[in-house]
Amino acid sequence: MKHLISIRYETPAEDKRTLTQLMKNCITEALSQEHVLVPCEINVLLTDDTGIQLLNLQQRDIDAPTDVLSFPMFNLVPGAFDPDGLCDVGNGRLPLGDMAISLPRARVQAEEYGHSLGRELGFLTVHSILHLLGYDHMDDGPQKAHMREHEEAILSQLGLTRDSGSQR
Repeated sequence: MKHLISIRYETPAEDKRTLTQLMKNCITEALSQEHVLVPCEINVLLTDDTGIQLLNLQQRDIDAPTDVLSFPMFNLVPGAFDPDGLCDVGNGRLPLGDMAISLPRARVQAEEYGHSLGRELGFLTVHSILHLLGYDHMDDGPQKAHMREHEEAILSQLGLTRDSGSQR
């Protein structure tokens, strides 16, 4: 199955090829582990804090930067993916949604948590894909724990495990 994953950079990055491949691998693995058996279309924007703050203000009326934003196309049920009637009849793909990541913020968080940029970018990418699939973490209870379990399982499969000193 061939997903269409479009990644656009609005901010400088030293190794775009490596970062792009990492994000594509994370998206593909997350979709596979969540049993998404149809080709999907996902758009990813890598921006800076100013860019993500503007998106946050425009889309959520929150005037502050953040690390990642997710914009799902559908209101899906977590863990119960059902693509019936959702695929684009023109190209056969499910337009899953869009995500935006602040690359500078990912770098800072990687340092704060004591792991690599790859681990942090992988985490933010997987986190966003799960949001596109209906997962949420707005409570500090079972929903958040369920989402964290899925994130860690996917990242572990990708070899992006956290260090013992990391908080994520």
